Amino acid sequence: MASKGSPSPARDAAPLEADAHSGPAVSDFRLANGLEVVVIPDHRTPVVTHMVWYRNGSADDPIGKSGIAHFLEHLMFKGTEKHPQGEFSNVVAELGGQENAFTSVDYTAYYQRVAKEHLETVMGFEADRMQGLVLSDEVVGPERDVVIEERRMRTDTDPGSQLGEAVAATLFTHHPYGKPIIGWMHEIEGLNREDALAYYRRFYTPANAILVVAGDVTPDEVRALAEKTYGQVAAAAEPPRRNRPQEPDPRAARRVSLADPKVEQPSLQRAWLAPSYTTGAPGEAEALEVLVQVLGAQSTGRLHRRLVMEKRVAVAAGGWYQGTAVDRTRLMLYAVPRPGVTLEDLEKDLEAVIAELVEKGVEPSELARAKTRLIADTVYAQDSQATLARIYGSTLATGGAVADVARWPRDIEAVTAQDVQNAAARWLDRRHCVTGYLLKDEDGARAA
Repeated sequence: MASKGSPSPARDAAPLEADAHSGPAVSDFRLANGLEVVVIPDHRTPVVTHMVWYRNGSADDPIGKSGIAHFLEHLMFKGTEKHPQGEFSNVVAELGGQENAFTSVDYTAYYQRVAKEHLETVMGFEADRMQGLVLSDEVVGPERDVVIEERRMRTDTDPGSQLGEAVAATLFTHHPYGKPIIGWMHEIEGLNREDALAYYRRFYTPANAILVVAGDVTPDEVRALAEKTYGQVAAAAEPPRRNRPQEPDPRAARRVSLADPKVEQPSLQRAWLAPSYTTGAPGEAEALEVLVQVLGAQSTGRLHRRLVMEKRVAVAAGGWYQGTAVDRTRLMLYAVPRPGVTLEDLEKDLEAVIAELVEKGVEPSELARAKTRLIADTVYAQDSQATLARIYGSTLATGGAVADVARWPRDIEAVTAQDVQNAAARWLDRRHCVTGYLLKDEDGARAA
């Protein structure tokens, strides 16, 4: 994998050969202006998914300007000198296509799905707004109000989302992963046109972007169209450096609780700081992937079997690991108690499941089932152009390479039972976690 936070090295490599696990033969090349291009052939239907990924997300927001990456995502639909507001979206709709965009902690992406004959059209529009965005205060102000309302509806009125923000902010005390992607309300309210344009000029450059095209195309077709459209965008300076403060090693367990009358079902969550594919030693992230499957897989994971099926103390239990990240990331386990079961008792039962795995290890059947499920999910993903494009785009945007995606199933197969047990012992230390309680406040008061 490439060094932390850096783009893959420039190359005009031959397509990676397809196999039963890695999927179609994928091509990866770079234009003269620095734009990296990935082509994923899929000739089953005459449709293409076109995605542009920028190596910036909420963790790259300047101090005091949280939410600017997400806000700029909204503003990217406000038009350019060549194409006024609404034209791009109207054309995509008239062509029978779909479009959208999303912002994460490490990247921002824009995509369209259209018939293959319209690929050049969407490429031209997207290349134009890579450097031609026009913003006025009359546009920025109302759109800021839209984001404020989005935060109010999705977070400020949702106790579960509020607890999630508090857990993240407690886990990441120094690293910007502790900031919400949408931003803190008081900082969103202060974002303006100059903030958006400064951020746009810094990150929206060819050398900081990745073009992913999946569908009924050949590498030569995509290269010709990319040169014709994106190749006309002037090269900028060196890609911006991600100079992020790094999270110190945790020294103590921390607790966060939130009580609210709107809570219908209490829940427990526990988060740990963990290595990502970019920061971990070889094999560490893969072992964590398998570990989370062993513990948290729906229906088959140990937490479900022990807490839901056997002890009947929970109605749901599981976990997830966000391995695709530029910096150290998070691993999360959760459980929802049955009526009459306290969160304190449920927490003890969850800890007992973890302790058993650390002490006794993983059964061969569990290990095989976890690997099979992970690899099967990857194989099934090959049926979706958009999912494949997301896998490659997110990997490259966080410092990985095309070869990492192709090799991943074999790396998962190589994980041993001892690797999983070691990962649990090292990273699921209860002395270093953040535990979150979501409670119903019967008295109508809120506590945090």
